[in-house]
Formats: sequence, structure tokens, C-alpha cells
Amino acid sequence: MAKKTVADINVKGKKVLMRVDFNVPLDDQQNITNDNRIVQALPTIKHVLEQGGSLILMSHLGRPKGAPDPKFSLAPVAGRLGELLGKAVLFVPDCIGPDVKTKAAALKPGDVMLLENVRFHKEETIKDKAAKEDAQLRQAKDAFAGQLAELADVYVDDAFGTAHRDNASMYTVPMLMEGKDRVIGFLIEKELKYLGDTLEQPKRPFVAILGGAKVSDKIGVIENLLRKVDSILIGGAMAYTFFKAQGKRVGNSLCETDFADKASDLLRQAEEIGCQIVLPVDTVVAKEFKANAEHKVVEGDIEDGWEGLDIGPQTQKLFAEKLKNAKTIVWNGPMGVFELEPFDAGTKAVAIAAAEATDKGARSIIGGGDSASAIAQLGLQDRVSHISTGGGASLEFLEGKKFKCLEILDEK
Repeated sequence: MAKKTVADINVKGKKVLMRVDFNVPLDDQQNITNDNRIVQALPTIKHVLEQGGSLILMSHLGRPKGAPDPKFSLAPVAGRLGELLGKAVLFVPDCIGPDVKTKAAALKPGDVMLLENVRFHKEETIKDKAAKEDAQLRQAKDAFAGQLAELADVYVDDAFGTAHRDNASMYTVPMLMEGKDRVIGFLIEKELKYLGDTLEQPKRPFVAILGGAKVSDKIGVIENLLRKVDSILIGGAMAYTFFKAQGKRVGNSLCETDFADKASDLLRQAEEIGCQIVLPVDTVVAKEFKANAEHKVVEGDIEDGWEGLDIGPQTQKLFAEKLKNAKTIVWNGPMGVFELEPFDAGTKAVAIAAAEATDKGARSIIGGGDSASAIAQLGLQDRVSHISTGGGASLEFLEGKKFKCLEILDEK
């Protein structure tokens, strides 16, 4: 996607409406426990301010039910952003209405204003398909988006984490701002460059690592990657659906029996195409789903009463060996129950192997979520090429899906 970025336009003296992803984790006292998503947005924010624009930021946080909820307020984010910028950030307790309009109009070059959580209005999350089929919903979504659109002269999208959604602030607002500058920020530019270039022009061997609970979540990704990568390493609970497809017993392991035929079909497709799907050769199993539960390592069938919770030590070595000479690595999803010891060992081993391959010149893309958490917890974030800020978005990108909210923005 050769999209115009904020660097390609003149923002001096203009009001810039920027969609960011400030969906940060908060504790029970509303303290931010990880400010990475705020930090990632700073280059674009600082650029607009340094170039003489005034900035109106909008974001969601959490999943409020279409109404104000103090637990999901962006007020703490305004405070933290102000600290990072070294200047006051004006926070308004709504994202639409007369007060917002008045305060936006009064902004001077260099000023920053953060709107309250856009998901406090149910219109934000009305699906575009539903809006097309129901005139009342369409009118509500357009009216909400229209109030946001009229606040500014320029629209900037720098929220990769929600780039796969057709929310009003992501899609309807820029649609209504047709004729004005509609561009991407530096964070989305970076995401598109890493993910796009990696998939289109990979250095080989190209190895994908897929984990997590469900094969059903990754079918499209596997089908798309089969024709792009040299091998796919599969861990996590999704591996047990493949075991089932091979006629193995999986005990009490999480398994999508309904997708066993599809898993069998994917194995057949891979063989025909010449892509290697590598499954675990041993499994760490336990009788209980809890930290430090009684556990053992098994090869082959898993007995009834036991469930697989991580890849075993031989699989860790096998996967590390596959990654050792890789030149391109894409990883999405943990190898086991990463939040519980000792079932975090497989995910850690893959993280270390990916970092070591990167040290030797491989390009490594980590697809958000638990994979990114593993990299961060091990202090390896500086030893991989790129950690995506969007778990779901990066997954859909790997699946080859188009992002409607980006397609409508200005081309270079």
C-alpha cells in the first residue's frame, strides 16, 4: 500500500484529527501498567506539533458497552501523554458535542487535545455491513462520525491495532472527510513496511511459527502462508487438532474436533505445494490446568485424563534448529500456556531462537499478543526486527486480507 503519510502533507496552521491506539492496560486504580502504545504513537504526534499543526487525538480503550464507564476512561492516558510530551494535554470528557467542538476550534498550533473513549458511544462499533442494511443504523453512525469529521482539516490514521475494523472513527470519519488530506502516520507506515515487505519479498529460508488455542483462528493464515513460506512450525493447543487429524489420541487436550478434517486438508495441501508443516514431536502434559501441576513429557498419544499444555524439550530443540538458519521469521501465538510455569518453557525457547537468528541477520516479525509479551518479558525486544502493535490486525494481514479503512486513504 503506497499511502501518503503525514510527512507528505502540510499541517501548518491546520487542525489534525488523529486516530491512535491508546488501548493500554490499566490496574484497578486506573494506573497504566504498560505505556508502549502511547510511546509508539509519539513520532507522529511530535511531527504534527513540530510542523505547526494542532492535534485532536481519538482512541478507544477496552470494551465498554456503548456508554460511559469510568473503568475505561482515557483520562489517565492524557496525563501520561502529557508527561511524555513535556506539555499539557487537554482532556475532554466526551468525543462529540458542543463542548468538544468549541474546545477544538480554540486549539492553537502546538496544542494537543485528547477526546474521551470513542466506544462510549455505541455508534462507534456499528458494523459497516449492518449500517448498509439498516437505514437507521447508517444514519446514527454517519451522525456520530460527522461530528468527529467536522473538527479538523486533516485525518491521520496511526492505529494499526484496529486497522482491521470498520469502526466509525477508522472508516466512516475519513469517508466523510473526502476532499481533505487523509493519510497514515509513521507507526502504520512502519507496520505496512515490515509486514508487507516481509510477505512480498522474503529472504529464504522463510519460517512461520504459529501457536495459540484454535486452528479455526489460523486457517486463513496457514492457507495464505503455505504458498509464501518454506516451513510452518505449529505449537500451542492448535497442534492437537492436527494430531487428531493424524489419528493420534489427544487425551483431555483442547482440540477442535470439528476442524480435524480441515487440518488434514492443510497437511495435504502443504505436501502438494512443497511447504513443510512441522508438528511437535513431544508434549508436556498435566492432569490439571494450573501452575506447577503434576506433569510429564510424552511422545505420540496423550492418555485420557492428561492434557497437553506445552511443546516438549525435543520439540523445542527441533524448532530452534529450524530457526537457526532462517533468514525471515514470522511468529504469531504462544507454544503453550505461557502464563503458567513450567508450561512457558516452549514459548521462551522459541523467543530465544528467534532472537538468535535475528542476531545472525534474519528479519523477525513478532505478531503481537502473547508472542510480544514473551519477547518483552525475556528482554529480547531489541534483538528482533519488529514487534507488531496489532495482534488481530497482523494476523489478518498475514491472512492476506485487505483493510478497508486504509484503502480509502490518499495514495502517494
